[in-house]
Amino acid sequence: MYRPYRLLFQLVLRRLDPEQAHHLAFGWIRRAVRVPVLRTLLAALLAPRHRELRTEALGLRMHGPFGMAAGFDKNAVGIDGLAMLGFDHVEIGTVTGRPQSGNPAPRLFRLTADHGLINRMGFNNEGSAAVAERLARRRPLQRTTVGVNIGKTKAVPEEEAIADYVTSAERLAPHADYLVVNVSSPNTPGLRDLQAADRLRPLLSAVREAADRAVTGRRVPLLVKIAPDLADEDVDAVADLAVDLGLDGIIATNTTIARDGLGLVSPPALTAETGGLSGAPLQERSLEVLRRLYARVGDRITLVGVGGVTTAEDAWRRILAGATLVQGYSAFVYEGPFWSRRIHRGLAELLRESPYATLADAVGAETREADTAA
Repeated sequence: MYRPYRLLFQLVLRRLDPEQAHHLAFGWIRRAVRVPVLRTLLAALLAPRHRELRTEALGLRMHGPFGMAAGFDKNAVGIDGLAMLGFDHVEIGTVTGRPQSGNPAPRLFRLTADHGLINRMGFNNEGSAAVAERLARRRPLQRTTVGVNIGKTKAVPEEEAIADYVTSAERLAPHADYLVVNVSSPNTPGLRDLQAADRLRPLLSAVREAADRAVTGRRVPLLVKIAPDLADEDVDAVADLAVDLGLDGIIATNTTIARDGLGLVSPPALTAETGGLSGAPLQERSLEVLRRLYARVGDRITLVGVGGVTTAEDAWRRILAGATLVQGYSAFVYEGPFWSRRIHRGLAELLRESPYATLADAVGAETREADTAA
């Protein structure tokens, strides 16, 4: 960890409520990017480009494979600031059809000893109409790919869920480089039930049609984000459905409701908090799901690896397992503003030391080599 940030974390941010600390740090990032000279200096320091990491995914060209996962910037207020810090893509949201305040506080908890977080935020956001208007007004200061993650409004009955997603898709697709259907947060009652293939098929089909209606002249890539808690056969079913529907990608994975078998060392009273667990404890299960997906779909769709990514080695493992893109979030809380820089530098070194000429060659190499050996 970069020492000045560690000192700041110890003295200031860790003493604050985690949600307050997030708003404070994010506010600093947003203010810094508005100052032209400071923005240029910080981008040069924190976001140096490595030509060998240039990535093509979802029909899009990116500076590299590493992005900020959904949840950090829920309302599309700090995209340029996150790009300034070196994230190659920024996924905003989760955005719901209607504005909602989310669950009562406290709703975010640090598991410092485990390098993890527990959240039960509950999709707090300004709603798809407000976020769409903000994205329409945006004049980018920093070049980055913008994904938009959409979910179900809590107050909407399950039988009206598809219409709720369609409303958000129609509003947001015109402003998205790619669109994600989130059916895997544990903090909206009944949401994860939508991952069942028979319920997911009509939802994804409707969102695909809504995006196509809303956008002319280009096809907005559509992905689905799944939970690490799915049984293996359900992971296979989602993979098969994604291929059958011509989906562009799968994001693996969201947070977990599991606590057992993760090697947690934080106090039991803390680990027992309800909500989704993210960060380092999720790493192995997320990687297992990713490997299973790649074994099922190969290169037919794009896989995005997220969950427990802290180091360049973690990101590299995701790529070898089949991820074209990699995302992080929780580790940013502990690693600080130099995190993305370290990930990129480490990935460039790992690629140079590997037998692969490009990152694209490395994607899924672990699975392909295992199949060849078998």
